[in-house]
Amino acid sequence: MSAKNTTFAAKFNKNLPIMSYISVAQYAAQYGISERTARNYCSSGKIEGAVLVGKTWNIPADATLPKKGKQKVSPLLQQLRIEKSSHLKGGIYHRTQIDLTYNSNHIEGSRLTKEQTQYIFETNTLGVTTENTRIDDIMETVNHFRCIDYVIDHATDKLTETHIKHLHQLLKTNTSDSQKEWFAVGDYKKLANEVGGEETSAPKQVHQHMKQLLAEYNQLKQVSLDDVLNFHVQFERIHPFQDGNGRIGRLLMFWQCLQNNIVPFIITEDLRLYYYRGIQNWDHIKGFLTDTCLTAQDYYKEHLQYFKIKF
Repeated sequence: MSAKNTTFAAKFNKNLPIMSYISVAQYAAQYGISERTARNYCSSGKIEGAVLVGKTWNIPADATLPKKGKQKVSPLLQQLRIEKSSHLKGGIYHRTQIDLTYNSNHIEGSRLTKEQTQYIFETNTLGVTTENTRIDDIMETVNHFRCIDYVIDHATDKLTETHIKHLHQLLKTNTSDSQKEWFAVGDYKKLANEVGGEETSAPKQVHQHMKQLLAEYNQLKQVSLDDVLNFHVQFERIHPFQDGNGRIGRLLMFWQCLQNNIVPFIITEDLRLYYYRGIQNWDHIKGFLTDTCLTAQDYYKEHLQYFKIKF
């Protein structure tokens, strides 16, 4: 298949994910503030994602009250945002996009090579290949780049169900799964599924289980690497989506690390089996998963040292 001149971003930009919004009055009532204060928050940019339509502000349904003072941003997150906005190639943003996308997709069976993944990121084209290439592999690669951008943009936000569903919609937009009536893109699963032969949360239980998981996580005053890993294990056991749970889960770990000034990590092919073993044995031997992720973290630290980013 040859797709040298095909620009995927231009071709598949139609079905953009839709977020849920509430009115200023609803937001004000939710947090016990005046509508005037709520509008001031919107106009001053203190509510991220608030959109002015005509003369009316639409506020993301999961928006929280603005925090007093300026939230600290880690040197890594700051650099990722700078390089993302400036479209800088060859830096930590460029490396993260390619390494995280290639490895996370490869774990889930993508047949694209790392070179093809890099070529798609750098040129928005696939290039020349002599082998059959699955359209879903291409689309989920392009979509995963967008997911990472979303994580970088919202890394300081409170983690919510809306954010998590939005990541899933970004990942699965314009894939063959999105054409299936029973496949809920950007929403929780409708049919029961399992992972590694183990039962997961029933579709009717997913919302409640996710709500409880997020509530427990968001109540933590200080988040450690163990907290991030525990969240990941519980998320994978819930397995809230019909497909894409592994990739969404690993994106969330990257998000949580950026949010809490923990050095992120990327599970590579040579760590895949240790990673699976760690998840399966988390209740008995937490060290399996912790050691695997610390090894992956050491790899990422080498990149930070090379690019002279403090951690």
